[in-house]
Amino acid sequence: MKKITVLLTSVVLSFGLATAGFAADTIKLGVAGPHSGDLAPYGIPAMRAAQLVVKKINAAGGVLGKQVELLIQDDQCKPEMATNAATKLVTDGADVVLGHICSGATKAALGIYKDAKIPVMSPSATNPPLTQSGDYPNFFRTIASDDMQARLAINFTINDLGKKKIAVLHDKGDYGKGFAEFAKQFIEDSGKAEVVLFEGVTPGAMDYSSIIQKVRRENADALIWGGYHPEASKIVSQMKRKRMKAVFVSDDGVKDDSFLKVAGEAAEGAYMTGPRDLSKNELNKAAYEEFKAEYGTDPGAFYQEGYSAALALLNAIEQAGGTDYDKVVEALHTKYVETPVGDIKFDSKGDAEGVGFSVYVVENGAFKELK
Repeated sequence: MKKITVLLTSVVLSFGLATAGFAADTIKLGVAGPHSGDLAPYGIPAMRAAQLVVKKINAAGGVLGKQVELLIQDDQCKPEMATNAATKLVTDGADVVLGHICSGATKAALGIYKDAKIPVMSPSATNPPLTQSGDYPNFFRTIASDDMQARLAINFTINDLGKKKIAVLHDKGDYGKGFAEFAKQFIEDSGKAEVVLFEGVTPGAMDYSSIIQKVRRENADALIWGGYHPEASKIVSQMKRKRMKAVFVSDDGVKDDSFLKVAGEAAEGAYMTGPRDLSKNELNKAAYEEFKAEYGTDPGAFYQEGYSAALALLNAIEQAGGTDYDKVVEALHTKYVETPVGDIKFDSKGDAEGVGFSVYVVENGAFKELK
């Protein structure tokens, strides 16, 4: 079957054109992620991406002559809520699922989808074992894994910034700790720098001054953070109050406008990895303008990855000629689809081929990609 090409700049899509007529039943696309709580800024953009994709595809006739129905569940990035969300989506008959957002929540839910033989695709869950363990053949993602961004962060910290004494902190979660452990490994393997402190902190704490004082005592010239923006905002603010000169380097869990708003001036000069800027990609531009026209604001984190995941999942159903699990999974592995993150298919582990990370710095209250 010919590869589907989605024209985001018009409502004329090739989805649904291969099958004449209209079926009464629907293709059910589940969407799971944090739509409330502190981490909602990571989940809402992906949810809205799915809504925009489905709106456009349905206007063009749907997938295989069927309309696409959205099933949306909020998990607040909490593993216990993620299992409930997954169970509800399975019960409601989801054919494929876009989600979850946080690695811990994703891991908690994947076994439920695996048992139900439902393909799942995350725009943001970067924990390497989710694909590399081989435990979840039903899992795919449109973002690169933590080991890739950790290696980039450490190479940048050591080779570009010239740092030698590095403290590594994390939030004890699957995502943050996973990133931190890879960072620690790459520092030790480099032979050019040393890990002077490796420690987990309690998420949601009001004060991190004691751990910041430990970083100071160790004379660290860089602090690597594995985790999300709520804790990162407090850490950089307390570093600034203590007039610490150590640079702050983190992951894509911090690259969100909420970090800029909460940390304010303390965010200036902070570095973090994040998905490459694909604003020159024509499909990416169109998807961005589509969001802007609908909501009047910039999309936020993981929007382009969420948009790409929705397209990839629905394209796989089109290519497979239905929702048969084995055929949809095969299509994801073998059929390219044009998306805002590039022309992609998925390797044998479920990772998208061709996606990657860049380093960003906060400059004048905004994220600037470093070339």
